[in-house]
Amino acid sequence: MEFVTTGDGSKTLYNAQIGECYHSKHGAVQESRHVFIKTGLDHYLQKSGASEAAILEIGFGTGLNFLQTADFIRGKSFQVDYVGIEGFPLPLATIAATGYQETVDTSVWSAYLQHYETALQEEVQIHERLQLSIAHTLLMDFQTEKQFDVVYFDAFAAIHQPEMWSDAALAHVAQFVKPGGVFVTYAITGNLKRSMKSLGFSIEKAPGAPGKREMLRATKL
Repeated sequence: MEFVTTGDGSKTLYNAQIGECYHSKHGAVQESRHVFIKTGLDHYLQKSGASEAAILEIGFGTGLNFLQTADFIRGKSFQVDYVGIEGFPLPLATIAATGYQETVDTSVWSAYLQHYETALQEEVQIHERLQLSIAHTLLMDFQTEKQFDVVYFDAFAAIHQPEMWSDAALAHVAQFVKPGGVFVTYAITGNLKRSMKSLGFSIEKAPGAPGKREMLRATKL
């Protein structure tokens, strides 16, 4: 693992075993905010009028998307239950070295570092309106009775991890999504669109983050 500075000045990690960075080289933080917060969570909250959301993230990684989510709801009345799936959790020391404290409020960052290792074992309360748990498991082994309003699908690209984008993997994720729930990911391909349609989702092409023309947003019918 080595850190790489991305186009917006924020860092990402390069995973040599996979052959890819955890986030966009064009800007890790701006991709997170555009794809998952703006096009995913904020879209869902505005469209539904809900004051709470259950979020499932596939590919928790450094926790960047969680941090941006926590910062987004700070000072708002939204209640969020956040569940991440991560087969290969990063050490706390690596998380601490990301520099993401510069992109979120100090209280968000300190609470994340304090509770990260515990969240890998059990659900933790980050603050009164945000709870976090990180399932240390492979995607296909993940099981829960919870149903989710928003899915952040942030796996490595299909060229590097095709099994994460297979029909079987997407079907496994789809079973956890509520009707009206939103699935967002940075990628958009013909195979992905066809698979999500077959699973009962309506498909939208949304503007992509810098470096990508389009991304996928799918809503469960």
